[in-house]
Amino acid sequence: MEIRARDRAEPFTTKDGSTIRELMHAANQTLAEATLAPGQQTERHYHAASEELYYLIAGDGEMEIDGERSAVGPGDAILIPPGAWHQITAGESELRFLCCCAPGYTHADTFFE
Repeated sequence: MEIRARDRAEPFTTKDGSTIRELMHAANQTLAEATLAPGQQTERHYHAASEELYYLIAGDGEMEIDGERSAVGPGDAILIPPGAWHQITAGESELRFLCCCAPGYTHADTFFE
């Protein structure tokens, strides 16, 4: 059995500009908690191999996937297919969300315009 405490996950900044804590890195997927400061946005990017799921925990913002935009908030789950350009922007408060990537997140699979 493998259990990891959030407090022990050291935060780091990804290539897209979000601060994440990698909660679990398994053989075929990763689970992380991402944080954006009020008004902050990730750099628009895509992942060639990874499919992502975002699950919003706190705050609100706007999600853009391949040019389509939508307001998002706590309780929303978002599917980001491999190859889809995407960007998330925090609203007036800190935005926190879980991010699951399969296969697992790597900097090498993150591409920018």
